[in-house]
Amino acid sequence: MTTGEAEVGRNLAQVDAQSRARVRKPRRPSLEGNWWRHLVALIAVVAALFPVVFIVSSAFNRDNTLSGAQVIPTHVTLHNFGNLLHNNVSTSGGGKADAPYVKWVINSMIVAGVTAFFSTMLGALAAYAFSRFRFRGRRMGMVALLLIQMFPQIVAVAAIYLLMLNVGGIFRPLSLNSLLAVIVVYLGGAMGVQTWLMKGFFDTIPKELDESARVDGATASQIFWGVILPLAAPVLVVVALISFVFTLNEFVIASALLQTNDHFTLPVGMQGFISQQYGQRWGPFAAGSLMAMIPVVLLFLFLQRWIVSGLTAGSVKG
Repeated sequence: MTTGEAEVGRNLAQVDAQSRARVRKPRRPSLEGNWWRHLVALIAVVAALFPVVFIVSSAFNRDNTLSGAQVIPTHVTLHNFGNLLHNNVSTSGGGKADAPYVKWVINSMIVAGVTAFFSTMLGALAAYAFSRFRFRGRRMGMVALLLIQMFPQIVAVAAIYLLMLNVGGIFRPLSLNSLLAVIVVYLGGAMGVQTWLMKGFFDTIPKELDESARVDGATASQIFWGVILPLAAPVLVVVALISFVFTLNEFVIASALLQTNDHFTLPVGMQGFISQQYGQRWGPFAAGSLMAMIPVVLLFLFLQRWIVSGLTAGSVKG
């Protein structure tokens, strides 16, 4: 190496060192101007977690009254959970309450699971038709689905009750006090916002895939089941999860159609613990609510990788 080349190398090294020295290290965000945002976020977190903490505390508290509930229970016990699971809850008068908690959970899981599956399939079929086909009344049909959702459930309770009462006289499985009747009623409102959400996702799937499958001789149903549905797995998971959670928490329609303890869903049965039926039993009510939360949390954790992609992709196109 010549002297000139060595000099050039040294100059380049000095320039590189100087340029690195000029590069400033990224500054950490300061709380000086954003302290109020962190304060608002902290208040929101405390407000969101306080009911959960209170329910957990009441579930392990020996005192069954609401006035005796505390954030930190003074007398910790597991009797509330054991009494619920063994149907050994006492009433305020000292007797034994007929509260088959396990049966209520099974009924709720059956109703919520079947409703979630079939409502997702019905919504997917409707969304596929609105997304891929062009027919008269298409836009008005989509608007009508949204308008129907504007009316609250309590408006239709009397009509639904009379409908099931008359239908049950003709077709016994759909009579009152039947889980099948509750599922059919829930499926009647399946096509709403869920159809819009799935349609937005179907619009993001390239139509060239449909054309390619059609060239290969595939029918519309084969394209739906073999091409569109596998690609729409994220939004199907989101819609099924929304339907499952909504059905699991629904109280108004279930309380109107179900009449005996063995057929109650979880919200209808649990309502007895905070009414005069069993007396004010907030301990078992909190314990039952806490145990009912476990399947939903596990379901969210299992499906979380599909939830975000399904929600975001479904909101790109309308």
